[in-house]
Amino acid sequence: MADVALSHIYKSYDGNPVIADLSLTVKSGEFVTLLGPSGCGKSTMLRMIAGLESIDKGDLYIAGRRYNDIPAQKRRLAMVFQSYALFPHMSVRENILFGLKINKVAPALMEEKFTWAIALFGLTGLERRLPKEISGGQRQRVALARALVLDPDVLLLDEPLSNLDAALRESAMEELKRVHRSVGKTIIYVTHNQVEAMSMSGRIAVLAGGNLEQFAAPQAVYDDPQTLFTAGFIGSPPMNFLTGLLQTRGTETGIATEVGFIILDKERQVRCVASLGKKVIVGIRPQNISYTDHFSARRVSDTSITLKAELFETLGDRNLVVARGAGDTVLRFLMKQDDDILPDRQVGVFIDGRKIHVFDPDTRKSIFK
Repeated sequence: MADVALSHIYKSYDGNPVIADLSLTVKSGEFVTLLGPSGCGKSTMLRMIAGLESIDKGDLYIAGRRYNDIPAQKRRLAMVFQSYALFPHMSVRENILFGLKINKVAPALMEEKFTWAIALFGLTGLERRLPKEISGGQRQRVALARALVLDPDVLLLDEPLSNLDAALRESAMEELKRVHRSVGKTIIYVTHNQVEAMSMSGRIAVLAGGNLEQFAAPQAVYDDPQTLFTAGFIGSPPMNFLTGLLQTRGTETGIATEVGFIILDKERQVRCVASLGKKVIVGIRPQNISYTDHFSARRVSDTSITLKAELFETLGDRNLVVARGAGDTVLRFLMKQDDDILPDRQVGVFIDGRKIHVFDPDTRKSIFK
């Protein structure tokens, strides 16, 4: 195992920056996910760590050693690609042992590592099959086995689950978590899928336009997004956004918006005193807007508003309601499946003042940072 430190990394193509002054450290044995939309630079970062792309400026350290000028073949790293890159004419056994044979590992040790790998990944009985004769999930496990038998310091995974269907992806995520617990390797995982990132990671590095938006544990990224991009990218259904003015009315501090005056809880009121009078962007997750009938008691920080229900989307055990408030503002919230509400009906809801996010429209950062 080894830690990975990126210090002020820059990368550009034809003068166009794809990574801009990015710094982060992955601890030894940690599972970190690089998460972001297509084109944000996450795969480029992974390829720079692997030595497949050069670093224009900045430093890469692995286990305390500067790696910028070390060739890819001499780095104690292993990478699993989106396509798995298995040799189609080789059996499962030959694919797994390929790297060990190239490195001229002793036959007895190769056999020991192979036995360990097929047991770990549940590939027993498939040793003689070709890649075309096994399922997508099994091919993914072969690719992981081939990487891990090399005993790398760091395992790099570039969207390895994107070719799997939903059911296989779910089982593969469980498998990856189990493997990480078993072998304890430092893992850097690239994906645009927030479910994968939230489910597997110890920490998530959220990237946008080559910049690091936030680097924190999954729950912290969800509960306390530090930038407007992170707030909008993390969470399903996506967060509602409103513009407003931060002000005090009587004894309460909140945000004056088109749908009404949204009250903040006491902790948030204290943290935003320095921003009173400023225009802000308010973020409210659909999960934090509740139908009036669900409340047996109100908190003083709850804000009651009325919306007009327009559309309904079934999410299984719940329904997502798309509604419209004053000023033609659209808000989304969740309701129980058995709630009987018809389109175009006026609906009373509560907004939880303890879960409101407030962002500066100029810096696009949380004023609670």
